[in-house]
Amino acid sequence: MTLQEKINQDIKNAMREKNTQKLAALRAVKAAILLESAKDGSNKISNQIVTKLISKLLKQRKESARIYNEQDRQDLAHDEESQIKHLEVYLPEPLTNDEIRKVINNIITELGDITVSDIGKVIGLAISKTDGKADGKIVSQIAQEFLKKQ
Repeated sequence: MTLQEKINQDIKNAMREKNTQKLAALRAVKAAILLESAKDGSNKISNQIVTKLISKLLKQRKESARIYNEQDRQDLAHDEESQIKHLEVYLPEPLTNDEIRKVINNIITELGDITVSDIGKVIGLAISKTDGKADGKIVSQIAQEFLKKQ
């Protein structure tokens, strides 16, 4: 079962359970999938693209929750945080900082003699090798730490 099929099945289950928060989160994912599939006219999307879409929606929810908390809108923040919990289930287990450091260290070793100006290349390779299991901000921070030490 693909991730897209699992989400469609979970939407049906959320409707039966009358779980409005889960249903709202999954409908947002389904809408993003439909928009993405309309770009090339296909009905099926790879699991990798679905994972990227869910990651994007998750980041949006986290940012919204942060803003709502700053503005003392706990009711809205609670809704966003609840949806975050429902979306995180569909993402792969994130890599630890030590695992990301190993990946970046291997990339730097493979590339050989690099400078601070090569940071974009290192970050790009690291993000592609972690395959959605690491946040881009964390990868960037760790890569900058490595390159500053050199």
